[in-house]
Parts: sequence; C-alpha cells; structure tokens
Amino acid sequence: MSIIFGPVASRRFGKSLGIDLSPGRKQCNFDCVYCELDPAKTMDRYEEIVSVETVIDAVAEGLRTHQDIDVLTVTANGEPTLYPYLEELTKGLDRIKGSVKTLILSNASTIHRSEIRRTLARFDTVKLSLDCATPRCFRRIDRPEASVDLEGIKEGMLAFRQEYAGTLIVEILVVAGINDKAEEVEALNDYLLQLNPERIDLGTIDRPPAYSVQPVSYERLRELSLHFDPSLSVHITSRKDLGALTPSSYSREEILDTLRKRPLTPEDVTLLFDEPSRRRLRDLLQERKVRLEENHGVNFYRPA
Repeated sequence: MSIIFGPVASRRFGKSLGIDLSPGRKQCNFDCVYCELDPAKTMDRYEEIVSVETVIDAVAEGLRTHQDIDVLTVTANGEPTLYPYLEELTKGLDRIKGSVKTLILSNASTIHRSEIRRTLARFDTVKLSLDCATPRCFRRIDRPEASVDLEGIKEGMLAFRQEYAGTLIVEILVVAGINDKAEEVEALNDYLLQLNPERIDLGTIDRPPAYSVQPVSYERLRELSLHFDPSLSVHITSRKDLGALTPSSYSREEILDTLRKRPLTPEDVTLLFDEPSRRRLRDLLQERKVRLEENHGVNFYRPA
C-alpha cells in the first residue's frame, strides 16, 4: 500500500508529489468507461479508510526525501472527496507543506455539499472533471452511483466558483461516439461560459480503458476546441495519434485569424504549422501583433 507516488514532472504544475487517499483499492462513486482501473461497483463512501496521521506521516517523509517539490497533488484510486477526513487532512497538509502548493483532482460529484466546497477552497488549485453537461451523456460516460445528480454537480460548481479564490481548472475527457457530438459540445460550452474557469483541459483516452471505448485524434480535439467560445481558455492535453498529421501552411492573416478563434500553445504550433508558418509567427511576435501569454502553467499564443 503506497500512499505517496512520484515525484512526477509536469509542465503545468512543476514537480508534483502525489497523495493517494485510497491506496488499497478503487473506491469511487463513478465507474467511468475510460478509467484506467478495472471496473468496480460504485460506492457513496469509503469502505477502507487510511488514517489522517498515516497520510500526513507519509507526506512528511516524502517532503524530507524530495526537497524540491512544487505541488502536493491529492487524488485517489477513486474519488478523493469521499475520504471522510478530508478537511482534517488539508489542515494537516497546511502545517507541514511550507511553500509547496496544493492541488486536488476531483470528479466534482460531491461539490453540491457546502462542507465539501469549504474544504476544496483550502487548495491552491482545484481540478474538476466534467465530461458531459447533459444527463444521458453523463450516465453513459461516467456511470455514476445512483445518488449522484448532474444538475447538483453543475449548480455546486457554479456556487464554488463564486466562493473560491484559487485556480479552477475543468477537465473534459472526450470519448469517441459519445461526448464528441455537436449537441454535447454545445451544452458544455453553454455551461462553461457561466462557470468561466481559469482553464479547460480537453483530452482523450491515453491509457487502456476499463471498457471497450475509443479515443479521438488530436485533429478531432482541435476541431472540437473551435466549437467552444473564444473567451474560454481551452488547452488540448492529448498528443497521441499524430502519425498522419501533416503540418500546414498559414499566411500571416490566417495565423491571426486562427489565434482569434482559439489561442494555440507552442506544442500546437509545432504540430499544426510548417516551418515557414512558424517563421511568420515569430515575425508577428517581434512586431507585437501576437503575444505569448502564460495561463496558470500553460503558454498560449494570442493576438495582441
């Protein structure tokens, strides 16, 4: 049973030390089709609980061993907000972490509860999953426990947005044939315009999934990203299935028009632009018609 894992180097968060609140087995109120863990019966509470003292001792030892950690990432083989002593744990982490930041990865299933929102607000960064904004799609992808209500999640996230002073990131994982349809992206876009998180991470399956479902290509993710309102900061996280992707030629005006529709990361530019187009982009940077702007650990090219 290993509570601590890593460190893992992340472009977005720096050097991260992971904290698994369910190290013994999967304990989750979702049974997502894309989960890298084996299928398991959903639950609304942990059946196996590691004590706060045990977790804190493991984190303290990890911080002594690795003295260059940037962030402590709280997660689980399942859903970390089902851990019954999460508030007490966050207070313990605050006592020992020093200048290290804290991040939690949650499926947002319990965010309708005010006490959970208060606990989440103690983290420097909160990353919430929202794969669908419509009930049928939500049930097909996330396969939630019976008590989980999508509308409660959406209302809870909006309430949290008003209460939270830290960085809110929303993660969408796209599954081919389910939430890559136009009506599903439109529903997500409409909701996310209300929520207005700092960043939206758009990705797809990149590990063997629990069920027989398929990823989409980077090209498809890029196409879907264009359906979100340009005011939303969408970051494509998946770089798989790139074998058939051929960089294209963009004129100066096409570069500016592309960036108006959806800002690009340097990684996107490498994949999408041929070398003459990359030179044109560098010229636009020097002319201050384009700027490179950092958004919570991710750089984006935007029109100046």
